[in-house]
Amino acid sequence: MKRLIFLFATLPAVAMAQGWGNVTAEKEEVFSWAKWWTEPMFGGTWMAWTRASLGFFVFVFGFIAIMALLEWRWPGGNERQGVLGLPTTRGDRLFIGLLGSAYIFLAWLGLVGTPIWIPAGVAALWIGFAFWRI
Repeated sequence: MKRLIFLFATLPAVAMAQGWGNVTAEKEEVFSWAKWWTEPMFGGTWMAWTRASLGFFVFVFGFIAIMALLEWRWPGGNERQGVLGLPTTRGDRLFIGLLGSAYIFLAWLGLVGTPIWIPAGVAALWIGFAFWRI
């Protein structure tokens, strides 16, 4: 009986020593979309793979796959004269659109900063314009 009393008397001290007593004292972290979007997905690789970098590569390779399907279906690149006054194909318009989008993002980051959802919309509009009018 003495051993049982000793066990019940020392059990809270053992639990506190192992850190079980501060479970409720830990601050719960609030979920942040910005942190989720830019935190590394896994470590130990040559590149910091974030969801943003993965989304970028999926977008570019997806665009290339769509262009390959369009070229397979309608060969010749659909050449036409645009507002620039020179004949462009689908590939030319894709390149102009992606290059302009890169400049839009670089200008935004250099002048404004990190909320990049606005330049993403402007870049999407630019790519649409490049395919429609250039």
